[in-house]
Parts: sequence; structure tokens; C-alpha cells
Amino acid sequence: MNNELPKTKIDGRTGIEYHLEGDYYIPNLVMPKQERLILNKYGRMRLKYLKEHKNADYTIMLMNGTLNAHLKEIQETADNRVHQIISELKSKSDLTEDMKNTNILYWVGTMNSIKAQAEEIVFSELIYV
Repeated sequence: MNNELPKTKIDGRTGIEYHLEGDYYIPNLVMPKQERLILNKYGRMRLKYLKEHKNADYTIMLMNGTLNAHLKEIQETADNRVHQIISELKSKSDLTEDMKNTNILYWVGTMNSIKAQAEEIVFSELIYV
């Protein structure tokens, strides 16, 4: 009588393939290859938000292999939106290119304020939703 277990088996109910290691069957689960992604400020903030506040969404995207694509889309959209809002706010303000040379402190302060406003809008529209 042969008591040796088969080296591999497939679960008929789930379709998952298993391989034998010692006396135990281990599932042959492999994460799909993901493109290497360098996250900018907005991508890192979105990732942190997903991990801390939307854990189910984070886990689902991670397991489906869609997390990197989501983070890439968010950071590209956020970058574009921040630049768009900055240019809109800048055109509505009284800033001129001349002020860079004549009143640098006012120009820098106003630009910092405009950038902060733009980022707050993007945070509420894209990052923390």
C-alpha cells in the first residue's frame, strides 16, 4: 500500500493549487508583478490615508494588484490639479513678476499662501476621500 501524498493537488471548490511541504499542503499563491513606483508627497499621503482609514479598500486594492495604479493616478491628478489651482489663484491675485525683484517677501508670502490653499483643496478633493 502506498501512503505517499501527492506532491500537488487542486482544491475542487476554490480552484487553488497546493504543493506539499513536509506533511502540509501550502497554497501556490503569488502576487502579480507590479511596476516599481516612486511616490511623491500626494501618493504617500493617499497611501497612508488608505492604510489608516480605509483598510478594507487598501487590502482589496493590494490583493487585486490595483494599488500602484491607483496611487499613480492620484498623485498625477493631484499634481496637475495643484498646478491648475495655483495658476488660477495667482491670476486672481495682485502678484506680478516685477514683485519678485521689488517686493520679494510679499511675493514669497503670497505664493506660499496660494500653494497652501491649492493643496488644501486637493487634499479634500482627492487625498482624504
